[in-house]
Amino acid sequence: MSQSDRNGLTYSDAGVDIDAGNLLVEKIKPAVRSTRRPGADGEIGGFGGLFDLKAAGFTDPVLVAANDGVGTKLKIAIDADRHDTVGIDLVAMCVNDLVVQGAEPLFFLDYFATGKLDPDQGAAIVGGIAEGCRQAGCALIGGETAEMPGMYAGGDYDLAGFAVGAAERGKLLPAGDIAEGDVILGLSSSGVHSNGYSLVRKIVALSGLAWDAPAPFAEGKSLAEALMTPTKIYVKPLLKAIRETGAINALAHITGGGFPENIPRVLPKHLAAEIDLDAVKAPAVFSWLSRTGGVAATEMLRTFNCGVGMIAVVSAEDVERVSAVLEAEGESVFTLGRMVARAEGAAGTSYKGTLAL
Repeated sequence: MSQSDRNGLTYSDAGVDIDAGNLLVEKIKPAVRSTRRPGADGEIGGFGGLFDLKAAGFTDPVLVAANDGVGTKLKIAIDADRHDTVGIDLVAMCVNDLVVQGAEPLFFLDYFATGKLDPDQGAAIVGGIAEGCRQAGCALIGGETAEMPGMYAGGDYDLAGFAVGAAERGKLLPAGDIAEGDVILGLSSSGVHSNGYSLVRKIVALSGLAWDAPAPFAEGKSLAEALMTPTKIYVKPLLKAIRETGAINALAHITGGGFPENIPRVLPKHLAAEIDLDAVKAPAVFSWLSRTGGVAATEMLRTFNCGVGMIAVVSAEDVERVSAVLEAEGESVFTLGRMVARAEGAAGTSYKGTLAL
C-alpha cells in the first residue's frame, strides 16, 4: 500500500457529508422562494442575502435587529422526532421582538447546527422557518447549515435565528406619552410558546408520561404534539393596529421572565404595571404544569407567559378602537391591567387578584 492510499482520508470519513448539504439546499429552495416579498426576490446560494429597502417602500427607515433561539423545546422535537414546527418558534421569538418596537420584519436568516445532517429532517425544519416567515411577512434570504460531528450527540441539533426589520424614523415604540391610567391590554398566547422548557421537561419526567402518551390537558393530542404548539406570531395584527390607529403607546413580548421581567423593559422609571391576575385565563397546559410539578403561582409568572403572549399599552379612550382592529385580525384581547405611579426603588409590576391555575 502506498503512502497516499494509507492517508487517503476524506471529509466524509471525518463525518461531514458535503453531498448531504448540497441536497438540503436543493430541497429547501421552494420553501425559501415562498417567502419572497417586496425588497427580497433573490435565490439562496450566494455569499450573502440582499434586501432593497427602497423597494420595500421605506423613505427614511431606522433598522431594528433581533436574534434568538428555540431553547430546550428542541429536545422535545428531537425525542419525539417532530421537526416541522420548531422553525415557526424560531422566527416568532425574533419577529415578535421586532414588532414590539414598531418595526416591520423584513428579512430573516437562520443557523442550523447538527452532529449528522439528515436532509429530510433539515428540510422539515427549514419548512417551519419558511412558514414562520410567511406568517410574519418577512423574507428568508439566507442561512447557515453546519454539520459538526463530535460537537453534538447523535440526533441533536440547535437553531438560531436573526431578523431585521425597519420603521420610519420617529415611529418607533415605545412612544414617549405613556401615562398613569393607561390601560394594559393582553393578547392571548397559543400555549407555552418557547420559554421555560427546561422546567417543562423536568415536570414531564416527574409525570412519568411518554411523549406519545395522550396529553392530559389537550384532547386528541399526544403530549409532545400539545407541548410543541408553535409560538404565536403577532406581527401582522399588531402592525395593522399600529398603522390604522396610531394609538399604541408601548408593546411588550412576554417571553422568559414573564410579566415582571418583560413589561418594565418598555416603561418609564416613574410608572409601573398593575396586573389584574383575575383577568388572566391561563390555558389548561399551565394548570397541568403547575399542579404536576408543584410550581407556585409566583414561579409560574416568572417562568411562563401563563396565557398572555403580548401586551399593549393604550390610553383609556383608545381601548375599544385598538381592540376592535386586533380582534378583527383574529386576536383574543382583554384588559389585563393599568399603569400606576411607581415609587422610587419599587418593582415595575404589581399584582392584584389571583392567577387561576
